Amino acid sequence: MTTDPANAPSRFETLKQAITAYGAAAFENLLRCKGLADAIIREFPAYMDCDPGCVRPAPPIGPFDPLRDYGEEAFSYSRKPVIVLEPVQFGLALTVRNQEDSGSLWLRTAIAVEVTGDSFDVFVAQQRVIHTPLEYDGKLAPVLEAIYQEFLNTFRLEVLEFNDKRFETGIGFIPFS
Repeated sequence: MTTDPANAPSRFETLKQAITAYGAAAFENLLRCKGLADAIIREFPAYMDCDPGCVRPAPPIGPFDPLRDYGEEAFSYSRKPVIVLEPVQFGLALTVRNQEDSGSLWLRTAIAVEVTGDSFDVFVAQQRVIHTPLEYDGKLAPVLEAIYQEFLNTFRLEVLEFNDKRFETGIGFIPFS
């Protein structure tokens, strides 16, 4: 069976159809990823057994105020003039009151989410990729645990380096005379 070239869409029409399909996929990716991100932010306080006010969305990179509610500005798409088909990035900030004084310490980790076929790929900073089903209700424990581990590792690695005896004589500064 052959197609009639006179009835075939022009190259320009074919390109427009491809652009329309891309736009629909980019918008669906954004909506699904934003929904998952909101669920992660909403469920993390219960997972950590902390006050919900201790957890806020934040920009994934750059300076930020851990006490500010960034809303949509916490997401990578908010800084782009058009929606593109790429992972949605956001930061999750956790504020922890100090035990010794009246101050607080804050941590932030970057998270990237993208739809890949019938699941999400979730990237939490340096942790392994986590495959999460599109129907994620009740199935976020691996993602929440990865965020927790990323925060915990921040301090454990610092303490390990601090206590590493190899650095006592292996590095230092010599003043110039």
